Amino acid sequence: MRNRWTLFALASVLVSTPAHAQVRVATGDLQAMHLSLGDAIKMASGQAAPVQLSGLATDEARARVRQSRAALLPGLTAGGTWVNRDYDLDALGLPFPKPKPGQPSLISLPTIAGPYTAYDARFTLTETLLDLSSIKRVRASEAQVQSTIAAGDATTEGAAQVAALAYLRAARAQASVAARQADSAIAAEVLSLAQAQLQAGVSGTLDVTRAKTQVAVAAGALVVARNQYDQARIALARALSVDPVKTVITLDDTLSTSLGAASVPADQEDAVNQALHSRPELRAEEARGSAAQVSKSAIQSEVLPRVGFEADYGQSGLTLGSSRSTRQFAVTVSIPLLDGFRRGAQAAEQDAVIQESQVRQHDLRQQIAADVVGALLDLHSAEAQEGIASQQLSLAADELSQAEKRFKAGVAGNIEVIDAQSSMVKARDAVIDARYGAAAARVALARAAGAARTLH
Repeated sequence: MRNRWTLFALASVLVSTPAHAQVRVATGDLQAMHLSLGDAIKMASGQAAPVQLSGLATDEARARVRQSRAALLPGLTAGGTWVNRDYDLDALGLPFPKPKPGQPSLISLPTIAGPYTAYDARFTLTETLLDLSSIKRVRASEAQVQSTIAAGDATTEGAAQVAALAYLRAARAQASVAARQADSAIAAEVLSLAQAQLQAGVSGTLDVTRAKTQVAVAAGALVVARNQYDQARIALARALSVDPVKTVITLDDTLSTSLGAASVPADQEDAVNQALHSRPELRAEEARGSAAQVSKSAIQSEVLPRVGFEADYGQSGLTLGSSRSTRQFAVTVSIPLLDGFRRGAQAAEQDAVIQESQVRQHDLRQQIAADVVGALLDLHSAEAQEGIASQQLSLAADELSQAEKRFKAGVAGNIEVIDAQSSMVKARDAVIDARYGAAAARVALARAAGAARTLH
């Protein structure tokens, strides 16, 4: 009877959380989502918050291109004025003769004329005919767009890596739940065997107590594993920018030996070459350096003549009824002569920016090579650890089988079985950690080679 109660309590622990989730899904509170690793990568690459922000930054850069191009496009303005004004004739240099002191004034001459009313309505057109500096500034802003796009690609690669690692952590937590369930099943089986041995008189109550303790320990570990799995799925939902409260994510991929593969060459030299051609961080820095060079050229071009065209047409007169059409056409040429050494200082600033970009490009190339080499070393080490963990699990399974046979035969107590169970738990955890480490190393290698979006 006690054995049945123990098994019932264990079964309740195993099924309580999934049953609650199923009820909430059935009532419409939650939305079920089945995801493979490839699906998670696609979602993160398209809708993660950092990716959306980088897309908006690209839109801002494109808008700045249109702003800089406005200096080369026609401008049209419309305006009108109404003026009612008095004029001081003396101030205008039109003084009337005044009598000398002591002489009588026969006529009183005014010094203020008016008021006069004037109307004017006019359209004004301006167009730049030649301005090399503005042309180069447009090119510099276009180079900044390319830099922003490359930076956005780097953000997307980072978002794919974050989502992949979150998926791997959830897969590891799921594997831990399965391992704890297997531990609970073994503990329940040993408890049944101990109670059968006690009834047969070949074992004592101490063996039953030990077996019950193992059942309780396994149940507690399962609760912890389930909580970690739920927490990992919440973190995965955040990495994918989906609602973690209303979405229940189910993983379609398990923590297998092939999880996290990507389109990366196995050869170190080929992987480094791919990374140097694919890493968006390097392309973004190269674009920034190119933009700085074009900006310097634009600054130096400011000393060249600027040619413009102006035209206006309108109606003007003292009254609306008497207004007449007037127009003006003009071609203007302007040549800056002195600007307080502003252009020289700006050109020197761009020189420093260019040199900084060159230093960063050189450092980035070295860092990219180091990332690839380090990721390959981690991957080789993780794969070796995975093989060792598999051997450890096989040996632990043999140890547990032999201990159970000895306990059934009555030649040993269940302390050997408990020790073998502990070894089995450690071996299962070692396999899970080794597979997770290998998968994480493959993700790191894909990110180092600029191929995180090809993970599957």
